[in-house]
Amino acid sequence: MLINPAFAQQAAATAANAVDPSAAANPLRILVQFLIIFVVFYFFLIRPQQKKLKEHQLMQMNVARGDTIVTSGGIVGKVIRSNQDDLLVEIADGVRVIVVRDRVLGRRSESSSSFSKDESVNDNAKKGSEGLKDILTKK
Repeated sequence: MLINPAFAQQAAATAANAVDPSAAANPLRILVQFLIIFVVFYFFLIRPQQKKLKEHQLMQMNVARGDTIVTSGGIVGKVIRSNQDDLLVEIADGVRVIVVRDRVLGRRSESSSSFSKDESVNDNAKKGSEGLKDILTKK
């Protein structure tokens, strides 16, 4: 039941000839594979992300007075004044806040503001506890 050493050496030599050891261990081949993977990642992941980031930074720098913006906190307001680093934004009548320019997510067009119709309805409603009392007592 013992394996003859000559038989073991012959089996190892046959297995080595079946698989080309020089092709599997070639460092140039491995390097080429890594380069191909990097090129694929660059063109499908890194480059589009950098392009999107540059467009966003350009939009942030071009925000000017009169633009309607959305902040990263979700606040929508109209730019009253713009400096190099910050913006003065009016988020409601008489309510103004200073927003850091880097926190602007995007600009909105004036047509996307759909609250003008709802605001006129709410202006005619009763304010405070009188309006709440009417809502609660309504059957």
